[in-house]
Amino acid sequence: MQVQLLKSKILRAEITAVHIDYSGSLAIDSELMEVAGILPYEKILVGNFSNGERLETYAIPAEPGSKTISLNGAAARKGMLGDRIVILTFGSFTPEEAKTWKPTVITLEDKNQTILNS
Repeated sequence: MQVQLLKSKILRAEITAVHIDYSGSLAIDSELMEVAGILPYEKILVGNFSNGERLETYAIPAEPGSKTISLNGAAARKGMLGDRIVILTFGSFTPEEAKTWKPTVITLEDKNQTILNS
């Protein structure tokens, strides 16, 4: 049997761009993706603190160091510039692995500049 657990979380990311004329996804600064352990094209769950919207999509890397968090395509209708979001990934674990698993969690502040790890 496998159980689904939180793998990684980027908390309080600020939306820096919305692009409706795009095929879809959430673009995330590739440096932030690496710190959080999110892979390119990995399935993500996004929750918007500002309006309560939630969506599933996939992560694509944005320019390293840009601090970009961009809602693209249909997802662009789920938030506005400046909204704070949480980005979540999940993994499958055996019950034995689950007992000791600790997810990677980073918290962003100041226009996605400050990274606090926990």
